[in-house]
Amino acid sequence: MFARILLLAIGLVPITLPAAPQVHEFTLDNGLRLLVQEDHRAPVVVSQVWYKVGSSYEHDGITGVSHVLEHMMFKGTEKLAPGEFSRRIAELGGRENAFTGRDYTAYFQTLERSLLETAFELEAERMRHLVLDPEEFAKEVRVVMEERRLRTEDNPQSLTWERFNATAFLTSPVRNPVIGWMDDLENLRLADLETWYRQWYAPNNATLVVVGDVDPEEVHALARKHFGPLAPSEIVPPKPRPEIVQQGSRRLTVRLPAELPYLVMGYKVPVLTGADSPERVDEVYALEVLAGILDGGNSARLARELVRGEAIAAHAGSGYGLHDRLPGLFLLDGTPANGHTIADLEQALRAQVKRLKEEQVTVDELARIKAQVVAGKVYERDSVFYQAMQVGILETVGLGWDKLDEYVERVNAVTPEQLQEVARKYLVDDTLTVAELEPLPIVTETAEEKPDAS
Repeated sequence: MFARILLLAIGLVPITLPAAPQVHEFTLDNGLRLLVQEDHRAPVVVSQVWYKVGSSYEHDGITGVSHVLEHMMFKGTEKLAPGEFSRRIAELGGRENAFTGRDYTAYFQTLERSLLETAFELEAERMRHLVLDPEEFAKEVRVVMEERRLRTEDNPQSLTWERFNATAFLTSPVRNPVIGWMDDLENLRLADLETWYRQWYAPNNATLVVVGDVDPEEVHALARKHFGPLAPSEIVPPKPRPEIVQQGSRRLTVRLPAELPYLVMGYKVPVLTGADSPERVDEVYALEVLAGILDGGNSARLARELVRGEAIAAHAGSGYGLHDRLPGLFLLDGTPANGHTIADLEQALRAQVKRLKEEQVTVDELARIKAQVVAGKVYERDSVFYQAMQVGILETVGLGWDKLDEYVERVNAVTPEQLQEVARKYLVDDTLTVAELEPLPIVTETAEEKPDAS
């Protein structure tokens, strides 16, 4: 679940990355942020509109509204018929879609460079002129509910993860699933979407990211032409809903029909957006490296020792999201191998955490992780789309795109002493939540025997 980047090279000297391509910044009079990055390797352009709203902005009773609204953004505007947006992009040989996360909702198109204006024209139209049709709304809510059934309720691991997350967090909005709780979807009203759209879909709550074979000034002129006339809104930030302090470990068991057991463990940790001191910033990057020590490819500790070595786990992983808007979790998860139990796997994962606290990571092992970071950044630059996505995420969560340039330098600066310190400080039982999927027999329906024809 928490896959890390692939190994490229190992060295004892920190590896540096060539300077990142320049990002050109513009702000329109109505507050729209425009970020343009040139990449002239192919006559292609990626255009992405990022809205600062996602499931972490939602409150009880309307969870899932951001995701349902994402669906409705393709269902017609004052000038576009339902489905016309997608049809026009497809006719031009382009690709388009959208996604909703905890901290953002983003819409994107990939086109031949000369067709960028079409993307701007269409996106500007639905930014302020969406038509929310009751019949289309009823259909799309049913689509999202079915999506929830398939991806979560009929997937034992996903459902366990959802219950785990809602147990780990009691007051923070990150406890809610992006797709929403089923009861909220069943009771969602068109008026909820109308309010959400008016509240958040405005140029002064959006960032337009363009990466590809373009001229920044020409892109700026197109943005002023199509987005410039749109009126801004008064954006009221959501009320802070900080997570209450956890004062002891939490544990839950989810019993479902499933083929395999599953274990997920999470420790409360800070993220970069809340790092209010140089020391806390150092801790965040140390946590990022710590996740790589455990789960950074086939040579990382979990794969090397628990999967291939002791053969306790069929799978084991670790993960951490330093760029989230709100504090999150340092995660461990896995499935026990045949002949081993969830208890065996938990004990083995706890032993790995204990080792991080008691023994400093070696210089050689740390160098491997630092090499991986550089490798990952090199690979990411092969993708025009992913370059735009990195810029969009950092800008939308409030960190600023320039944090991208600091990443490799910060990771290279992490020391074995810092890794041990953050393990001792944050990977403690008082902030730990553990969830176990206990499989029940899978009952399959069998056809009734037909009566004997004789």
